[in-house]
Formats: sequence, C-alpha cells, structure tokens
Amino acid sequence: MSDKRHIDIDKLINLGSFEVSNEEKKQFEAGIEDFLKYAEVINSAPCNDLQPASHAIQKDAFLRDDNAKIWEHMEGLLKNAPILEGTSFLVPPQKGRTGKEKEVQENLSIKEVEDYETVIGLEVHAHLKTHSKLFCSCPTEFGNAPNANTCPVCTGQPGVLPVLNKESVNMAILAGIAVNCKINKKSVFARKNYFYPDLPKAYQISQFEEPICSGGWVEIEVDGVSKKIKLNRIHMEEDAGKMVHVGAPGIWGSKASAVDYNRSSVPLIEIVTEPDISTAKEAKEYVIMLRAILVSLGICDGNLEEGSLRCDANISIRPRGTKTLGVKTEIKNMNSFKAIERAIDFEVERQKKLKKLGLPIEQETRLWDESSQKTFLMRSKEESHDYRYFPDPDLLPLTLTDELIDSLRKKVGESPLDKKRKYQKDYNLTEEESKLMMVNPEYANYFEETLKLYNNPKNIANWFFNEILSYITQEFDKFHITADDFASFLKKIDSNEISGKIGKSVIRKAFDNKKSLMEIIETEGVKQITDTKEIENLIDSILNANQDKVAEYKSGKVKLFGFFVGEIMKQSKGKANPQVVNDILKGKIG
Repeated sequence: MSDKRHIDIDKLINLGSFEVSNEEKKQFEAGIEDFLKYAEVINSAPCNDLQPASHAIQKDAFLRDDNAKIWEHMEGLLKNAPILEGTSFLVPPQKGRTGKEKEVQENLSIKEVEDYETVIGLEVHAHLKTHSKLFCSCPTEFGNAPNANTCPVCTGQPGVLPVLNKESVNMAILAGIAVNCKINKKSVFARKNYFYPDLPKAYQISQFEEPICSGGWVEIEVDGVSKKIKLNRIHMEEDAGKMVHVGAPGIWGSKASAVDYNRSSVPLIEIVTEPDISTAKEAKEYVIMLRAILVSLGICDGNLEEGSLRCDANISIRPRGTKTLGVKTEIKNMNSFKAIERAIDFEVERQKKLKKLGLPIEQETRLWDESSQKTFLMRSKEESHDYRYFPDPDLLPLTLTDELIDSLRKKVGESPLDKKRKYQKDYNLTEEESKLMMVNPEYANYFEETLKLYNNPKNIANWFFNEILSYITQEFDKFHITADDFASFLKKIDSNEISGKIGKSVIRKAFDNKKSLMEIIETEGVKQITDTKEIENLIDSILNANQDKVAEYKSGKVKLFGFFVGEIMKQSKGKANPQVVNDILKGKIG
C-alpha cells in the first residue's frame, strides 16, 4: 500500500474500542485495500475528472461538455456478471408465463351497447443526437459490440456520481420551442424506482413533478383537415439497457436473456400528449409530424427500427358524447408508422368486443406482435406512485436563463408542416411529394439548394423523386451528386444538349461509377446532336437506303414515319435531337 493512501489499521481499531484477532485484523486490512483499489478505478471513470455538483456546497447544477470518451477497463465491469455470453450479461429465464393469452370466448352472450368513441394519448421517446450519454462521457454510437459503450457511471457501480450533459439540455429546449411548449426555468431530476435487469441502478433518472417543458401542441393534417394535438409535457430522462432474448422472441419462454448496457443512460426526451387523439390514423400522423420536427431540428435521427424513436399508446373507449375517460391499456413494441396504426385499431376493436361481451377492460400494458397482428398481455399497468418518485439527491435542480432560451429560439426555423404547405402552394408539388419533403428534411434541403441554382421546382421534383431516389440505397448524407451538379444536369436537358432518355442513362452511369452527372456528360460523349446539317445528312442516308419504304409511305402507309425516326435514332446512337429529326424528316418526305 502506497504512503499516499496508507491507513493505520491499529489506530482504527483503537478508535473503535473493540478487540480483534490477528486473523480478523488481516481480513479488515485486506477489505480496506480492496476498497481503495476500487475507489481508484471509479476515480478514473469518464466524468470523474469533473467535479459533480453538490447540494452541500453549490446552488447550480454542474453541466459538462458533450465529449465522448471510451472507458478502457470494461473487463473490470464484466467480472461482476454472474454469466457472460461474449460481452453480454445473461439473465436466467423467467418462468410462469407462456406469452399466450386466452382468446375471449365467442360463446358468451353479446349485449346491446351504445356507440363508443376512442380516446388516445401518446408517449414518444426520442434519443437525442449527442456524442456522449446523459450522465457520463460514454459514446452513444449505435451498433457497437454489447457493453462496449459502458463505464462505472452508466452501469450503476457504487460510489459514482452523475454529471449532466449540457448539449442534451439545449436539445430538449429546442424541441420544446418547436412544439410550442412553455420552457420552465427550473426543472428537477427524479429517481423512478423499479427493478428490471436492463436497469443497472434499479432506478431511472427522469423528471416527474417539474419537467423542463410544459404544455404545447403539434399541428397535424388528416385527410386535408388540420388539428392541433395538445401536449402535456416534455421531460428529460436516461434510457435503460436492452435485453435480447435467447430461444424465444420475448422474455417469456426464453432460455435466457442477454443484457446490453450500451443504451443505458443514452439521453432521451419523452413527449407526452393529452388524451387528445381520436383515431389510429391521427395517432400515426402525429408521430410522423413529431418525427419530422425532431429530425429537422437535428436533435434525433428518428429511426424507429433502431429504437431511437419509440412510441407507447394509451388507449381507452367511452360512450360517445361522455367526458369521463374509460379504463386505458398501454401498447408497446410498435416500431413503424404502420404498426402504430394497426396496433391501435386492433386494441380499440378488442376493447369494444369486451364491452359487447359484458367483460371488464383491465388496466394493463400490452405488446404489439407484428407477426400475428395482435396485442398480448405484458403486465398489469403501473400507476405513478408505484415508481416512488423522489428528487435525485446527486443532481441539483436545473436552472435556465432567458438568454439561453432566447438564443436557442433563434435556431428554430420554419416548421415541417409550413414547408409542406409551401411546396404545394408555391411550387405546385403534389401532396405526396410535399409530404416526402416534410418527413425527410435532407430531401427538402437538397431540393432547396438545387432550387437556388435552377428555378424550376416541378422539374426538380420530377427528376429527384422518379429517377434520383430510385438509386439511393444508403444514408442520404452519403449521396455523391451535389445540388450544383444536379442543377447543371437539368439545365443541359432544358437546352436540348441531352435528351430525357439520355438523362436517365447519365444518372444510372453516375451511380454505377460513383461519378458526377456532369463528368459522365463530358467524358462519355452523351451530348445530344442538335446540328441541323449533321442531322439532315443522317436522314438523307437513311432515306436513300430505304427508297422502297419511302414510296410506301408516300402511298399512304404513314406508320412508316416511326420506322424512319427509329433508324435515325439508331444510327445516331440515340443522340440526335428528336424534335429536330421530326421537323427535318417531315420536310423531306411530306
């Protein structure tokens, strides 16, 4: 033991006024040695080079910069796992459920009941696009080996302290401004207590009574009708880990469950609506619109399949015209827009069926199963008091200034819905084209950059959606054709330097060879022949070689005109300007 951390065991024993044997003294000394070694490991964890906020000596929360740093001692964490599969922790199988649920008996008498209306509230969790996690410096990159993005902080080791990521706070404020929330100058982080293998601390740091954003609304359009969906709140929280079940699609019936803590403590915002949605289609359009807003802000990638955007739906039914809410069920595991709509439609019909059979609707959490297109019971639904929320003692209240909020407000531009309407009204794009622009901000940015250089929005949209996008097979930000290149290409078509047919060939070759459009045009000799003398000489040679068909044409077989045009285009390898060909040919054979 070094002098720096030397502890005099005899003095400790004397201070405690108790007798110990030599064997007990050795055990005591070894225990302290182990503790000091552990303290050194914890002290080297990411974030621990920063002083965490302390309620005792500070009034303001401490915020760290969003810099990611790999924890280099993962093997020390893995030693604590009871069973390992590669770098994943294994959890023993769960017993007592099969994952199946008895169907409602069809032979029960069906009652006559009044007409019911649907009431839906949505909770959308969005991963924030920070480089590091919410309370530690571990990277947030998706797809790394299980537990590669972990450290003592995000795996809940004793003695560590959370330090809040400043950039995640800015992103949460941006989201609140974009959806018309009140930004609260004071918000409080709380511990949400529950036990599950993917939650290493046995509590989740979230916000409860005092969230960062309150109120707000999101405007949607359904079948041409506009509606504002009222919001209750936006709050910040850390994500849990991820469980991968072995031998079964879900936890029930699996041989074991592998736990990956890479996602643990990734920063989330949860956007909670009021029970203000009336149909499954409205719910789907709301999530589409919310995703468009978050992606356009650059704070979430919106990938439902990877889980960076997740939606839970609270669904109830009530007699039409009444105000009292019915018993609600919560639906989870919906990883596409279609799944959201189908799951809600199924659950509404299931609840109506129970009402008609005179059976109670239970408050419970259910899972959507994509293969069977049904919902299945997961667990009974918890109430907020079941989580025993209380303010996190390691995190001071978050206080915001007017200056910060105002500076972020300037970064929120035109809403995706306003852009969609502008594309339809000002640029004469179709509803479908405008919606594609709205839900894919990268398309809209590319379109607008091209429009600055080539003022024909309808033509841009036509070539972009019908040709360019048909070749996109990876992330759009890796697309190699610049807006400048695309605009120059469209101008070549307008000037008849290349035909539409040649233009399609140019795009195909540009993708096949990873070259620019203009490079293909300049180096592969695909420019259109527009010189009238050259075309006239070509026509004369075709007519001279087919005098019999010329005679037939002049005797009334006018369909042979197409034969001559085809021969001319064949001889010119498709480069002759079709309009010039038609004009000169008509003048020669009448």
